[in-house]
Amino acid sequence: MKFVEMDPNTTLARQLASTDESPVILINRFHVPGSADREFLDHWQEDAQYMLTHGCLSGQLHQGTEGSGSYVNVAVWENAQTLARAFTSAEFQQLVNRYPDTCTVSPHVFRRIAVPGVCIA
Repeated sequence: MKFVEMDPNTTLARQLASTDESPVILINRFHVPGSADREFLDHWQEDAQYMLTHGCLSGQLHQGTEGSGSYVNVAVWENAQTLARAFTSAEFQQLVNRYPDTCTVSPHVFRRIAVPGVCIA
């Protein structure tokens, strides 16, 4: 799988090094060629099961419509440190290495913000 930073202003590594103990949201965009859909979904399911036992509070996978090869995973984590431990573990890295080389992945860490009159943090 090819890794592509989502934001050129900050890297995932920098985000995972955060010492902020607030909950974070991992948004991970994948692009998967149609021929690799089933293989991708099988691997993602195993990855998600691993993450849910290592600090991930919840996750949801979304697929683009009308034949899109794009997927987005939205996962809530206890904090960046918990995510970093799970993401950098040898066990998870072995899981990640199974994805087809034709797939791309762009993970990025977010925090909820409040926008008056629209949403709460």
